[in-house]
Parts: sequence; structure tokens; C-alpha cells
Amino acid sequence: MATTRWLYLDMNAFFASAEQHLQPELRGRPVAVVPTMTDRTCCIAVSYEARQYGIRTGTNVGLAKQLCPALRLVEGRHEQYVQLHHQIVAAIETVLPIERAWSIDEFACRLSLHHREREAALEVAHRVKEAVATRVGPCLRCSVGLAPNRFLAKVAAGMRKPDGLTHLGLDDLPHILHPLDLGDLPGIGRQMRRRLERYGVQTVRQLCATPPETMRLIWRSKVGDQWAQWLRGEDVADRPTSRGSVGHSHVLPPELRTDDGARAVMIRLLHKAAARLRRLGYTAGRIDVGVSQTGDGPDWRGGVKLGRVQDTPTLLRAFETVWASRPRDMQPLKASITLHGLTAEQGVSMPLFADHQQAVRASRVMDAVNAELGPTALYFAGMHEIRNAAPLRIAFTNIPDVAAEGSRDPGPVAAPRGDLP
Repeated sequence: MATTRWLYLDMNAFFASAEQHLQPELRGRPVAVVPTMTDRTCCIAVSYEARQYGIRTGTNVGLAKQLCPALRLVEGRHEQYVQLHHQIVAAIETVLPIERAWSIDEFACRLSLHHREREAALEVAHRVKEAVATRVGPCLRCSVGLAPNRFLAKVAAGMRKPDGLTHLGLDDLPHILHPLDLGDLPGIGRQMRRRLERYGVQTVRQLCATPPETMRLIWRSKVGDQWAQWLRGEDVADRPTSRGSVGHSHVLPPELRTDDGARAVMIRLLHKAAARLRRLGYTAGRIDVGVSQTGDGPDWRGGVKLGRVQDTPTLLRAFETVWASRPRDMQPLKASITLHGLTAEQGVSMPLFADHQQAVRASRVMDAVNAELGPTALYFAGMHEIRNAAPLRIAFTNIPDVAAEGSRDPGPVAAPRGDLP
């Protein structure tokens, strides 16, 4: 019986491999992509050559250089990675259509009836891998998973890296799934793992044997039913997801690791977050501001409730209220802005007061101008000195448009906790 319905493609060490593709002198060498050239930040991607020295994503750069003195550091060039993403999409679609790009480096394809037998599925998977290698570049290796549903196809893609190909059929589920660690399943992080353990689930074998009603209790929603179906190999439609927050963070360059520098970068981040909020069609009910410090200094967080707003002037005033409560002796390293409590703007009435209505209209005009002329063509005066300080960054569940940050957001909405990322 034909049971292979999904192909899932996961690019291996994508940012680091992208740099090796773009810079031939880096090929075969240990490479780490970093947000800024300082030993105090962390690696955001590492090549497989660097992983042999124990360097991983999140490793402190100073420590990484100690582990591998020959390590080549490259500051992330995210616009280039987006361009490569679109080239990869085009290459895959010479073989079969992409159902959905789940992130900048992960793609799910639904197989046609002609490709659902094991041998036919393997043949099309080899063709996809060859298309990426020949049409984009051999440095951009990928792992492919084939399975009855998208969840299991993603699991299969993660089982052999780099450059792997794994077929997971219904008959394979017990002897291939059960030996896996719970952390090998997408969507099970440390917090979810602790919750599973409170219900006596410590292995994948136990999870597969957990009744759906218990799964609902664990996930605190009907998502538990979906997990039970996924693990049985059923191909069920995704549950509708909703966005819980919009935010941006930025590691400050050394010259901006001051109180004034952190504030200026946060204003830039808030402009970006507000534009994205409107682009997605939401209003926010709360703003949270965060600063991580250098050395052993404690992180600082502050926030304030909002009245279901989306215009930039109101959000800037709320930010200043929160910022006024900060400790004055901080040594900032990283700044973040997050807008929470999102509500679809269709369900929110237009503000009653004329000045607020004017602020909403002005914000939307600013979005339209920036979409046409570039993300910093029009902005509020408080951003002037720092308008280019926080460059484009890639959220793995969002593929931005290189031409204009504010123009459109073609990437998928991030899934809620417990759903497939």
C-alpha cells in the first residue's frame, strides 16, 4: 500500500553552508556565522567542520576560538541567505511543487499519487537533492525525509545529517521511532519535556502508547489529538494557528553598548515591530522591553499594557514609559522589543479620538512609502541617528522580502507551542 505522502527537505547548517557557497576559500574549513564581530556574542550557525571541535549554534565566540584557533568568523549576511532561499525554492519546484516553506531552510512537499510508492518516492527525493546541488550549489547540502505525514517526514529529515535521505513507512514506525529521544521530535523542548515527565512519559515509546485523552491533558488542547494521530502515521490537516507575539532583538555593536545606544536601537526595533504588526493585520495589547547585560549583570525586563493599538506613535510613548523604569547602571549587550496579546485588527474598532486616528493613518502612510522606497525612507524623528543600526535578521519561521523589509511577509506564521515548528 502506498503510504509515503510527504517529502520534507531540511538544508544542513544553512547560514554556514551559504557562506561556504558564497566564499569558495571557506570550503572545507571550520566556519562560524556571528551577528557581530566580537568575542562576547554567540555563534548563530556553524559549519560541520567546526562541529568536529565541539562548536555548536549558541557557543560563545570567545570559547569557540579557543576550541578551534583556525575557526573563520563571518558576520551574517542575511540578505544573501534570503536570495539563496528563493533559488532553493526554484530548484525544488523543477521537480515537484512546495506545499509550504516552513522556514528559510525547511520545505514541505506533498507527493502526488504517482510518487507514493517507496521506490518512486526515493527516486523523486534523489532528484530534488540533485536539483538543489546542480542549480544552486553543491556546498548547500540538504537532508530529506519521506513519511506518511509531514510531522514524521520532518523527523525523518533530521535523522541523517548532513546530506541524508531517510524513508519512514508505516511498518517502520515502532522500530525506528521508539529508540529516538523525546528531544528528537520537533516541538518538544525542555519545558514540554518536563510536562511530559510529570505525566510519566520519559521515552518516545511511552509517548506513542499514550492515549489521546492524556495527550490532550499534556498539551492542554486538542493539539494533543493531532500528536497522537501524527505518531500513528495518520495524515491529518494542520490545526489553525495564531500568532501570539511580534518582536525583534539585536546584539548591540560595541559602540552602542551604552544607555543611549540601547535606547536608540530599541526605537529602531520598535519601528520594525510596529510595521510588521500592521502588515500582519494585528493590534497589540502589551509591550515588553528587555536588555541583556555584558558580564554577570542581570537581565532587565519591563512592560506595560496597551489598549489594542498598532500605530507607531502610541507604541513609542508606551516604550518611553517602560524605559523610564530601567536601572541606570546597566551595561547593555542585547536589546529586545516584543508586542504581545495580539488581536486581529478586523475585530478592533477604529479609535474614537481624532489624534489617535491621525496616528494610525500616519503609520499606514509611512508603511506604504517604506514598502515602495525602502524600509527607512520615512520614519519618526527619534529614529534618525540610528535608522540603520539594526539590520535585517532572519527569523527561522519567517522569510522576509529582501527588497523592502516593510513590504510583505510571505513566510508562515509561527506555530504555537507544541505544534510543528
